Formats: sequence, C-alpha cells, structure tokens
Amino acid sequence: MTTTFAALGVSPDLVEALAAAGITEPFAIQALTIADALVGRDVCGKAKTGSGKTLAFGVPLLQRTAKASPGRPQALVLVPTRELARQVAAVLVPLGKVRNMKVAAVYGGANMERQVQDVKRADIVVATPGRLIDLGERGAVNVSEVRHVVLDEADRMADMGFLPQVEWFLRRIKGDHQTLLFSATLDGDVDHLVRTYLRDPVRHEVESDQPTVEEMEHRFLKVHQVDKPKVAASIARARERTLVFVRTKRGADRLVQQLQREGLEVAAIHGDLRQTQRERALKDFADGKLPVLVATDVAARGIHVDGIDVVVHYDPPADHKSYLHRSGRTARAGVGGVVVTLVLWDQELEVERLRKRIGVDQPLVEVFSNDKRLADLAAWDPAAEASSGARADKVMA
Repeated sequence: MTTTFAALGVSPDLVEALAAAGITEPFAIQALTIADALVGRDVCGKAKTGSGKTLAFGVPLLQRTAKASPGRPQALVLVPTRELARQVAAVLVPLGKVRNMKVAAVYGGANMERQVQDVKRADIVVATPGRLIDLGERGAVNVSEVRHVVLDEADRMADMGFLPQVEWFLRRIKGDHQTLLFSATLDGDVDHLVRTYLRDPVRHEVESDQPTVEEMEHRFLKVHQVDKPKVAASIARARERTLVFVRTKRGADRLVQQLQREGLEVAAIHGDLRQTQRERALKDFADGKLPVLVATDVAARGIHVDGIDVVVHYDPPADHKSYLHRSGRTARAGVGGVVVTLVLWDQELEVERLRKRIGVDQPLVEVFSNDKRLADLAAWDPAAEASSGARADKVMA
C-alpha cells in the first residue's frame, strides 16, 4: 500500500515543490520516518546509501525549523564527507526557497571566507565535523541554539573517526532539541550515540535495495608487486567502466600514473584534490567519458554511479564493512557486477579472514597480467576450476 507526502503530514507548499521536481511518492525510508519526525519525535533510521534518506530528514527540517539569528543556526546536519554535504545541500536548497529557509553547506577544501558568510546567514547548516569546528573557532557559528540535529551516515562517521567531534557538538547544544539519526548499521559506536543522545527514539528499518554479497561475482587474485599495476590495467582494459579503490591519496596518484603508462584514460578522486577536479572526474566517469576512476575510501562515499562493470580492491579494504561499501558501487540497478581483490603475499592472511567474515567461498588464485582469464572475470569460476583440478589430481593418484 502506497502513501503520499500529504498523507504523511507534509505541508502543501512542500508537496507542490516536490511534485514540481518530479517527486510524487515517498521512498520506503521516507514513508516510515517523515510522520514521526514531523511531530517532533527522535528518529533512528536504518537504511543504506541511496535509499532516499535526504528527504526523510530534509522535509521535516524544512517544515519545522524556525528562522535563525545570524551565526546561530536552528538546524544542523552532520555528514562524513564533502561530497555528501554537497549532495544534501543540492536537495535542500531549492526546497528551502519555498519556505524562505536558507541552507548552507560547509566542508573542507572550499573557500573559508565564503563559507563564513554563508553560515552566518543560514537557518540550516549541512556540515562535515572538521570544517564546522574551524568555523566555530573563528566565531562564525554557534550551535547552542540548534533545535534539530541530523546525523547522516552515522556508521561512516564512526568508521572515519569523527564521533569525538560529533559528540563535541551534541554536548554544546542547549535546551530541548530533536535528533534524527540515519545509518546503514546500528551497532558499536552508532549504538552508543543512539543510547546517549536520542530520547526515546522511534526506530525504523527498510530492506536495502543495495546489492548483497550474493549478487556480486567475487575474485581474489594473488599478484606480484611489480606486475600488480599491469594486472589492474588488464582487468580495466576489457571493461567500459572500472572503479579502483586504494587506501591512500599518494597511492591513488601513483596508480593513476602507472595506469596511464599502460595506455588507459584514468583519473583519481581523493581529499587533496580541488573540489572542481573531483567533480569533473566523477562526472566524466558517470557520463562514460572516463573508463577508469581511482578512489580513496573517503572520497568514495559520493560515488553513486550505475553501470560500473567491476570494482577493483587494489589495496584490500581494512575490514568487511569497507569491503561491502566499496563493492556495493557495482551490481546496482539490477545489473550484475564483479568485485576483484588484488592480494600480495603478505596480505594473504588478512584477506583470508575477510573472506570468512563476508562468507565468500572463493579461492585465492595466482595470476599474471598476461592471463587471458582477466578479460572475462565473470565467466571464470575459480572455485569450479579448483574443484575440477582437485578431482583430476585424485584420478591421477
């Protein structure tokens, strides 16, 4: 049974503005949470990236937030990355105009003085924790009068070590306020936030439309250090769109140079690049003009591109959550995808633990860059190959 934004209690002017933008029916997380948020309840929403969380908290914020005094916003949205800050603001700014609400996005890597002026005029501030602290130290913003707080992608903020800054802000908000928390997981540090800072929250969870482990083809390839960039190039060369993950910004730049020497068109996105460079690379990748994109984990939160043929973990992820988040960039929109992890000799033990944790029973296979199987990894089944080889060995014995 479907519902409407009006039935959830959304004001007519916002319903009209949403309809004008082509948004007429709420997504599942919106249908579950908006009504509770509109009556002032604290809300704990469990939902994956791309599930429509921005409007789930954005509509109640725009409807309930009062006008602010200069530099004293009434609503605060904390997000883990600059990409997400920009995405949230892009959704809220046009809707805010309908209600004469000013929305400012503040994040690192952008002009500080301009953000100082923006935040002083804002009723609602969307911010990464680090930049908001910088603005607070300059006296540009005071969060004590905030009455609505949103913690978006709280699990990612925990993974990135931002929770001390998040709690710093929460402790400085005076008086009664509403807290809306959205996260893909609600365990560990996120559970601590919920128990400590949310008052009798109503909890909602939606089934994820994100790809699961079972919907992807997983390959674990043992490679040699000197041949590793060439293996990555061989994989990417046979595909239209390849996303490669590395752990460090320096590693990203180095890999771009190595892949370019292999004749590939490739760019990187990471925290040291200018915002315009990151946006251009991501747009070219999404438009199909750039076949290979190299990304660090921090930058990857803003990558929501359909049609990624293969995700390559050039550097194995730090844990199973990172593996699932990275890998979820492929197998989107009902289309299958391949996930490849490149493993050096001294990484075998950690990758073995990772495979057990995610429940993927695929062997680690040694390959070289001239291996023809790299051209069609989806068709190659290492598990079946290993089983066949074992049977042959048994027959020979």
